Amino acid sequence: MALGSPAARRRAAPRLLAALLGLHVFAIAFTLEVSVGKTNTVMALNNSNVLLPCTFTTCIGFQDLVFTWYFNSTEMIYHGKIKSKASEPFLVGRNPRVEFVGSTTGKDNNISIVLKNVEFSDAGKYTCHVKNPKEKNAQHNATIFLTVVQKMVEADNTLTFIIVGVVGGLIGLLILFMLIKRVVLFIIKKTQDGKKECLVSSSGNDNTENGLAGSKAEQKAPPKA
Repeated sequence: MALGSPAARRRAAPRLLAALLGLHVFAIAFTLEVSVGKTNTVMALNNSNVLLPCTFTTCIGFQDLVFTWYFNSTEMIYHGKIKSKASEPFLVGRNPRVEFVGSTTGKDNNISIVLKNVEFSDAGKYTCHVKNPKEKNAQHNATIFLTVVQKMVEADNTLTFIIVGVVGGLIGLLILFMLIKRVVLFIIKKTQDGKKECLVSSSGNDNTENGLAGSKAEQKAPPKA
């Protein structure tokens, strides 16, 4: 049968699909990934310093890795390079108010930065971009949004306190009701037990008296003629 026949192509299709799937899984396993943590929003006070977190992971390691922080996708505020896992990043360029606070020689590949003396104009989108030449120049990025406020607003917990109070009160009432119910049932049981004892005692006394009266009547001699 010729290799190009429909039957041969049908037999080859599953193998080709499996091979493509394997390549896809392999690519996912070795893909560069960048993260800014569990939440992508940060709030900071005006004139304070704020941490902008960022880490990256790669299964095959990195060589001459390049990372860059951007403000609102266009303005570069920090640019660094990492020779290998055994070396710390070295600075290529940065904004004077930005300081690198990460480390890549430990367990985590931390490339976080601190933005000093935050102003209202600093509010916006900050993107952490990583490029790894060892993974055929694979690139990935993650974004964090910064909000600058004059003062931190305290959360209003009034509703929470009300709900907790109501639930606590209902639980207290339920426990009190159960206690009262048990006491009432106990009193009723004792009362019923007392009545039963009285009835048994009274019945015994009546039988005794009847028995004695009958015996005396039988023992009394009949009158003489």
